Amino acid sequence: MPSAHLTIDPHFEVGRIDRRVFGGFVEHLGRHVYDGIYEPGHPAADAEGFRTDVVELVRELGVSTIRYPGGNFVSGFRWEDSVGPREERPRRLDLAWHSTETNEVGLHEFSSWLDKVGSELMLAVNLGTRGTLEALDLLEYANLAGGTALSQRRIDNGRTDAFGVRMWCLGNEMDGPWQLGHRSADDYGKIASRTAKAMRQLDPSIELVVCGSSSAHMPTFGEWERVVLTHAYDDVDYISCHAYYEEKDGDLGSFLASAVDMDGFIETVVATADHVKAVRGSDKTVNISFDEWNVWYLSRFQNVDKIEGLDNWPVAPRLLEDVYSVADAVVFGNLMISLLKHADRVTSASLAQLVNVIAPIMTEPGGPAWRQTTFFPFSITSRLAQGAALELKLDAPTYETKEYGVVPLVDAVATHDASTGRSAVFLVNRSTTEALDVTVDVASLGDVSVLESHTLADEDAYAKNTLAEPERVAPHENDSVRIEGGALTVTLPPVSWTALSLG
Repeated sequence: MPSAHLTIDPHFEVGRIDRRVFGGFVEHLGRHVYDGIYEPGHPAADAEGFRTDVVELVRELGVSTIRYPGGNFVSGFRWEDSVGPREERPRRLDLAWHSTETNEVGLHEFSSWLDKVGSELMLAVNLGTRGTLEALDLLEYANLAGGTALSQRRIDNGRTDAFGVRMWCLGNEMDGPWQLGHRSADDYGKIASRTAKAMRQLDPSIELVVCGSSSAHMPTFGEWERVVLTHAYDDVDYISCHAYYEEKDGDLGSFLASAVDMDGFIETVVATADHVKAVRGSDKTVNISFDEWNVWYLSRFQNVDKIEGLDNWPVAPRLLEDVYSVADAVVFGNLMISLLKHADRVTSASLAQLVNVIAPIMTEPGGPAWRQTTFFPFSITSRLAQGAALELKLDAPTYETKEYGVVPLVDAVATHDASTGRSAVFLVNRSTTEALDVTVDVASLGDVSVLESHTLADEDAYAKNTLAEPERVAPHENDSVRIEGGALTVTLPPVSWTALSLG
C-alpha cells in the first residue's frame, strides 16, 4: 500500500483563519430563492414564507457571510425594485439567466433570512448597467441611520435600524464577455476606483472587493488584475477570484487534482497584487476574496439547460441543479483545503451557491430538503477549522494527470487553535484505485487524542444523494486512526476526503 508522511508543528503558521472564508453565495437564479429558501405554501414555511428546514441546514453548514444578490444577475439589477410594498414591486426580465424576476424577495426579506441562519450580508453593486450614483444610493439606503430621503425610505419600508453592511463587491465578473456592461480592464478599473472613492466618502468603514478574473483560464488573466489594481489598489481591500471545476471527458484523475489549479490561481493573483503594491510603493496589502468557487458542470448548462426565446422568460426555472457525487465532494473538500492553505491572503470566500443551484442543499417544492455530498466537507471543515492554518511538511507519492502533469496523490492542511489546544487535519486521497496509509507527526502538539474522525468515500465514486435516496452518501467514522509515540496513522480509502479533530 502506498504511504505518505506529514509533519504538524503549531509554531509554523500560514495565517489566522478568517471566519469569512466559510462564506456562501445567494443569487437570484433558478430555484435558489423561489422554491429554495422561500416557499410560502410549504408545510415548513414560517410566517415570512421562508422554509425552516432549509434554515436549519444552512445553519448546520456554518456559513459566515453571504454574498448577494449576484452574480451575473446583479449587472442588470435595479436595487430599488427590491424594496417597498411587495404589491408595488415590478416584474423584470433577468437577461443573465433568461428568466423573470418577481422581486418578491428583496433586501429587507433577505436580511431577515440572514438573521434566521446567523450569517452576515455581503452586497454586490451593479457596475454593469449602472454606476457610481446608484451604488451610493444603495449604500445610503443600507447604512445611514437616518436624516436623509433614502435612509427615511428604508425606515418607511419597515427597517428602523441601518443594515450596516460591511463588505461590498464592486460589480461582478466584469472581465467576462457574457456580462451585461462588460468592460476592458482599463475602463473597469477607472469606474471601480471612482465608485470606491465615492462610497468611502459616505462610509469610510466599509470593505470593498474589486473584480478580478472570473477564471484563471481567461485570456486576460493576470493582465486584468494588474491593470485593474493599478487604478484601484489604494481604494479597495480585496480582489476577487472565481473558479469552477468539473470532470471532463471521463478524466477522473485530472478532476481529482483540481485544487492544483486553484493553488496556482491564488498564488498568481497574490504575486500580481504584490507587484502592483511594490510599483506603487504602498504599505497596504490587498487580499483575496474567493467569492465564487465550487464544482459546476457548466457544460451541461451550455449544452442542455440554457433557456432561449424572445417570449420565454420563466419564473424560477430549474437551472444549474447539478447532482453531486462522492468524487465531486472529494474535489470540493480539496478546494477547501486550498483556501485554508492560503489563509494568509485568502481572508474571504463564498461557496457558490447554497440551495438548488450548484448547491450543497436541495429542495423539492412542497417536499423535503436534503444534503448533497458536498454538504459534508463544508459543514465539517467550517466547524473544525479553528485558529490558524499551519504550514505542513508533506511527503507523498505522485501520479500523472493529463491536465496538471505530475501531482501528489495526497493533499492536506492542518489547523491549530492555541486558545483551546485543539487541532484538525484535512486530507484527500486522489488515487482512483488504491488506499493510502498516512503517518502524521503530531509530537509537537503534545499528548493528544483523536476527538473526531470523518471519512467521505464509497465503493462507487459516483454515488449521489437524490430525492429518491437522500441519505445514500454520508461520512463515516474512520476506525483506522491510531496515535502512538507522537505519530498518528490513518488509512485513506481511494477517492476520499477525511477530517480528523485532535485535542
